[in-house]
Amino acid sequence: MRDFPRADDADGLPSESVPTGTTWHGRATNRAQWLLSASGAAFLALGIELAVDSSWMHGIVPLAMSVVGCVAVGLLVIFGTLAFVHVAVKVDDHALEVRCGHIGLPRRRIPLSHVVGAELDPRVTPRQWGGWGYRWRPEQGMAVVVRRGEAVVLRLGDGRTFTVTVDDAAGAVREIRRRCGM
Repeated sequence: MRDFPRADDADGLPSESVPTGTTWHGRATNRAQWLLSASGAAFLALGIELAVDSSWMHGIVPLAMSVVGCVAVGLLVIFGTLAFVHVAVKVDDHALEVRCGHIGLPRRRIPLSHVVGAELDPRVTPRQWGGWGYRWRPEQGMAVVVRRGEAVVLRLGDGRTFTVTVDDAAGAVREIRRRCGM
């Protein structure tokens, strides 16, 4: 993943200072990810239960392996799924910015000067990309897929593509094309 530096406005302030009236915002949410994070919480609880109620007769090593395994799987599932419960997309005069999850990570910022084309794909599915999340496929490029449905597909100047599922993807494509003069 390659991020580009933040663009500055003429007055030297970061682009976040652009008024919201000139910025397009979109989101997409996948509520099924909450179920997966609940299973991660169950694994985490199982690991804690094994550690607290350690009446194992087979020794400390199998117990430690079980506890560490359950806790690790639980934490990975929880954080891995919560990072892709929703995606927020912002298009301003300088860039398209994609933020995932509640803390905004992973994040991708693509300057509009690097965009040579913007298209609407009405039928993106996680199956096309190998699942939910931040994805890379050599023949397709990179994508942030949080649900099935419409997506923005950007063609970049270096020949790569970037796809992101978002509600009102057609509005995002119109806004990107307008700002890029396409």
